[in-house]
Amino acid sequence: MKIKEGFVLRQVADATIVVPSGKASLDFNGMITLNDTGAFLWKLLESPTTPEKMLAEMLKEYDVDEDTARRGIERFIAKLSEEGLLEE
Repeated sequence: MKIKEGFVLRQVADATIVVPSGKASLDFNGMITLNDTGAFLWKLLESPTTPEKMLAEMLKEYDVDEDTARRGIERFIAKLSEEGLLEE
């Protein structure tokens, strides 16, 4: 899975946001604000990856237990899928 074409991660002042560009801006109105962990996961999803690879990277980067990290990744992926931002 990976982020669909047309969505760009940007740093604006102290905020990390995702904005649609090109054709994506016709279907998706607005922007998404991400916290540091969300931005980290988004960057992983800019290239094809799996939840297992994301979990391994998250455990390397953050001081978090595996179950908490797994649940967070699952919620993040579910929300992106719900909004139509992922391609399989």
